[in-house]
Amino acid sequence: MLAETQKPHTLSLFINDVLLLTKARLTLSVVFSSIAGYLLAVASANMWHILLLSIGGYGLAGASNAFNQIIEKEIDAKMIRTQNRPIPAGRMSTQAAFSIAITLLILGLVILYALNPKTAMFGAISVFLYTCAYTPLKTVTPLSVFVGAIPGAIPFMLGWVSATGNFGIESGILFMIQFFWQFPHFWAIGWMMHSDYQKAGINMLPTGSTGNATALQIILYTLWTIVISIIPVFGFTEALQLSVVAAVVVGAVGLMLLWTGFQLYRNHSVANAKKLMIMSIAYITAIQWIYVLDKFI
Repeated sequence: MLAETQKPHTLSLFINDVLLLTKARLTLSVVFSSIAGYLLAVASANMWHILLLSIGGYGLAGASNAFNQIIEKEIDAKMIRTQNRPIPAGRMSTQAAFSIAITLLILGLVILYALNPKTAMFGAISVFLYTCAYTPLKTVTPLSVFVGAIPGAIPFMLGWVSATGNFGIESGILFMIQFFWQFPHFWAIGWMMHSDYQKAGINMLPTGSTGNATALQIILYTLWTIVISIIPVFGFTEALQLSVVAAVVVGAVGLMLLWTGFQLYRNHSVANAKKLMIMSIAYITAIQWIYVLDKFI
């Protein structure tokens, strides 16, 4: 009887650790970005396509996060925020994590290739850059954020490419929106976790420290994000359209993000950095919803 009650408990712990290994919440946000990009590219949604895109996208994003935790297992053990991850906590072996990562990688590539080869190619590029460039550079240079912004920007445009099989100005704009957005987002996280990151030899901030110079760069990149986010309203992006009303709403949400950046510039508190981080997540989620709703309503 005891063995029977332990098995489900053990299984639930394993599933929870797999979710932690793949950073489920972050990975699901990546999947949402891909679905938003897909919806912007089609006249009507194909649920089978969305399902394949979701499973394939989760596979590749989950594999990237798993490889990241394998590589950074010693770093994760040094930081309070990451000490309870499956590998540093000793609940999962490196070999088991690697097997999960490889399985997810193969599954993701096969499924995305079934949609079209370009989707699988961009997905593979994303995994490679995240795992082989961004992750090792985190302990070397703050420029790792720039490198990491490339795979981080692929999901939004990946949905468009999965629907069309082409990379053009439309998917390029979707890429640029998410590319520039990542700088204020990750610098806010780097600001919040600065002391913890330093214990592990990581510095995510562009100037190497919290202060006006870093806050000013956050403001400048936020401005670029806002500008790029409203470009489709001018009709330069062919099939990617945005109405004047939607552009005004996108701009208003962008000003809210910009305001939190100014608050951090005026007061270098961790609390303000956290507000910026939360607002950045709200921003990217909101504009993706606005873009999609503007198309179909």
